[in-house]
Amino acid sequence: MNLYTYSMPSSIWALGLVSLFMDLSSETIHSLLPTFLVTTMGASLSTLGSLEGLAEATALIAKIFSGPLSDRIGRRKPLVVLGYSIGALSKPLFALAGGLPLILGARLIDRCGKGIREAPRDALIADLTPPAWRGRAFGLRQTLDNCGAVLGPLAALLLMALTNGNFRFVFFCAAIPAGLAVGTLVWGVQGDCGGAEGAASGGEAREGTDLGVPKASSRTPASISWRGFGSAFWFISFAGALFQLARFSEAFLIVRANDLGLSSVQSPLVLVAMNVVYSFLAYPVGKLSDHWPRQWFLWGGLVVLGIADLLLSLATGLPLVFLAILLWGFHLALTQGTLAAMVADTCPVERRGTAYGLFNLVSAAALFVASAQAGVLWDYGGARLTFSVGAVLSFMSLIVFLIWEARRV
Repeated sequence: MNLYTYSMPSSIWALGLVSLFMDLSSETIHSLLPTFLVTTMGASLSTLGSLEGLAEATALIAKIFSGPLSDRIGRRKPLVVLGYSIGALSKPLFALAGGLPLILGARLIDRCGKGIREAPRDALIADLTPPAWRGRAFGLRQTLDNCGAVLGPLAALLLMALTNGNFRFVFFCAAIPAGLAVGTLVWGVQGDCGGAEGAASGGEAREGTDLGVPKASSRTPASISWRGFGSAFWFISFAGALFQLARFSEAFLIVRANDLGLSSVQSPLVLVAMNVVYSFLAYPVGKLSDHWPRQWFLWGGLVVLGIADLLLSLATGLPLVFLAILLWGFHLALTQGTLAAMVADTCPVERRGTAYGLFNLVSAAALFVASAQAGVLWDYGGARLTFSVGAVLSFMSLIVFLIWEARRV
């Protein structure tokens, strides 16, 4: 294939638009949900952390099965459609909730859909894109995804202003773009390859990678077994888990800004600021990662995350908080698409679904621990302790990775 004349497949653009619509829906709700829970429902920070942790644990369970299943059946799209449909159906439940149990149920259903769709979707992107364009393909999806993540909080701000702070009406409106996401996926994504069939379209792992990628065989049958992955893949999975432990849920960014003077109606500005940076930089970072060693971007991301956590710990006013939030978006742009591309770089092509399922499983388990831990730390030691621990974990992770790199070479 001549990569100079290659253009991004229309299905990659469609998958990006699906992510845009669903994130528009999700972030309209999630930008208001922490404030709604704490101010309207009277939930504690420990409850908020536990809710986030349980939600991610639900996604974790779904991820165990969806990626390997897409390898086994040789098709990705049906599972992706199922996952997005479940997510769309969960949105009206937030508006109908009269107490914490239904909020929890809606959050668990939403995360279940996310867990089902993520691994097959990422594997499908890798299937449809040649290795030399892999970073920019994931970067494009991340960019469009985060355009939705910017528009969602802006929509929440506008609707809250127009309805004089009617949380439930805003939650109902959020169901509309979720339906658009499912429709775009069903009619806009053409082509569906998985397992050994996907290997034929995607080719072998990226040439020139320096992580010791195992050679893939396009004739090996897809398997649900997690054996046979090389040390490079397990390193990437470990890296993803450490990032989650150091980062925890963005819900705590909103609460931190609220503590320092941001009003409930203005809460969505936190996610707007973060995702503007994320969406603006995700594609350029992905493109650069196709030419430079991807691990460089991971190291940079840990440094940026550590600095952001330190600023959030030391902040006494909103200017420093929003500087940290912008840095938080920068670290996401440096790492999230890069990690997704590195999974494809380091696994046999006929087992991409299993690889993404396992990677997402490990990351979600770490996020469960991190979110629950952050809530407990906040209740007992406040924001300073919570974000100080995050900064320490970021810099410790960087040291671990640099030691691993030095020993490997």
